[in-house]
Amino acid sequence: MSQALRRLPLPVPNRRDLVALPLVLALFFIVSHAGRQMAVPYQLGQQLPISLSPWALPADGLYTVLRMLAALLLSLVFTLSYAWLAAHNRYAERVLVPVLDVLQSVPILGYLSITVTGFMALFPGSLVGVQLAVIFAVFTSQAWNMTFSLYQSLKTVPRDLQEAATLYRLNAWQRFWKLELPFAMPGLLWNTMMSMSGGWFFVVASEAITVSGHEVKVPGIGSYIAQAIASRDLGAIGLAIGAMIVIILLYDTLLFRPIVAWADKFKLEMTTSGDAPRSWVLDFLRRTRLLRQFAAVPQGLWQLSVRLMPRVQNRPAAQAQAWRRGDTVFYGAVFVFAIWSLVRLGEVLPRDFGWPLVGHVLWLGLLTGFKVFVLVALSALVWVPVGVWVGLRPRLAAAVQPLAQFLAAFPANLLFPLFVVVIVHWHLDVNVWTAPLMILGSMWYVLFSVVGAASAIPNDMREAAQNLGLRGWLLWKRLYLPGVFPGFITGAITASGGAWNASIVAEVVSWGDKTLVATGLGSFISEATAQGKGADIALGVGVMSLYVILINRLVWHRLYQLAARRVRLD
Repeated sequence: MSQALRRLPLPVPNRRDLVALPLVLALFFIVSHAGRQMAVPYQLGQQLPISLSPWALPADGLYTVLRMLAALLLSLVFTLSYAWLAAHNRYAERVLVPVLDVLQSVPILGYLSITVTGFMALFPGSLVGVQLAVIFAVFTSQAWNMTFSLYQSLKTVPRDLQEAATLYRLNAWQRFWKLELPFAMPGLLWNTMMSMSGGWFFVVASEAITVSGHEVKVPGIGSYIAQAIASRDLGAIGLAIGAMIVIILLYDTLLFRPIVAWADKFKLEMTTSGDAPRSWVLDFLRRTRLLRQFAAVPQGLWQLSVRLMPRVQNRPAAQAQAWRRGDTVFYGAVFVFAIWSLVRLGEVLPRDFGWPLVGHVLWLGLLTGFKVFVLVALSALVWVPVGVWVGLRPRLAAAVQPLAQFLAAFPANLLFPLFVVVIVHWHLDVNVWTAPLMILGSMWYVLFSVVGAASAIPNDMREAAQNLGLRGWLLWKRLYLPGVFPGFITGAITASGGAWNASIVAEVVSWGDKTLVATGLGSFISEATAQGKGADIALGVGVMSLYVILINRLVWHRLYQLAARRVRLD
């Protein structure tokens, strides 16, 4: 055996390894150093220095990116587990999907106000608690979109691939990693990029928070922008936006572009596309010699997990009988819970609020819901054709990718003062012209989801459509629109939830001594928050969650079911 080991060739570093290894070691050192700086001692009420010097931006940008990447990793773990359980367990699906509807409807800053004191109590005398609260707030802005995307993909896996997995007796673990996740990869990647970009808006808001009457600003791009706005320093705001552009270009080049190029091999098609996405970083890593040896580690872990997991045992008859018994128990429990909830609401609402206030809040919810519906429909008319056009052209998608990420990451609240000035100067209707502010940050969900769905349309299907002579509207009707329909539903449902969420800040905007208040549920919650009326806040958030659940269950999830039955690559 020792002679056999001597015959094994040892990997000899090549020139690319000599460049890559020092960069990897430097990256680990920078991350470690930044992690120590983010865990400094801290007491509530202590003011952390926030400098508007341009030289402070590299460190602030590093802190913000680390928080966003930590939140993205947490979102990915949540997505893989939550979406899989919702897609594979019919009883869990009936609970988890409505819960996800509620979670995405709760205001992001509401999570922050609830959790920050708890995290600080876990780490007294340290800034770690505040850092974790910020990471959790960013997580709540990223996870729901990714989870909806993976759930939609798992529900639309082609039946022939499912039958092949059953014939090979793949267990749930093997089926997920070998079939389901690769099939979902294109849409999940684009929605992950959207989640990363969308997190910028909330990291800007969450890095400067108020806790127990004390303002807490943790070092980062968000606190830098908050300090620049407080100081009315337009130059510092411009520098911060420039830093955001550089950061987005860096993580797009070093992270997302290589992953998109690598994941192109998972595209479901019978022929090879000649216009595949490329990444010079991925090509460089593939030509290294020593770094490639680290790929043996995940491969070994995969083989070990396969050996430990038992093969699936097929018992369809027993499973169907168990489902019938489970349906009876489940619907009985739901019926009892619904009756109990209605009785409790009938007692609490008139006692604590009165029916006139409840009816008024329900009416405000209808107004905001109508605005959300119109805005999502207009976004679809614009971004679905653009998304298909970009997604079908990998080279164009690679060129547009960083621009789209920056536009999605741009803090839309920086445009609010401009709208105030225009509305006041031209005496425009506040209810109409503040409505677009609700969709500025969330319309990109439609674009990214459609681009991901269009990029996953098999090349052989496009060639077949071309051979059949499909052109114009017939091509869109028979191939493009059905191909992107599941992805569009994911983008629309997350854009709708984002618009509901953004209504809280978009229906009350101000600049200087001018404050504009639109009529809607968002302004009701915003004014109740400013006045410290906790009961009214709870009523407003509850009504918003009720509307989101009803719309999602009656509209979007029915379209999900339609996509799962009729619009799939079978």
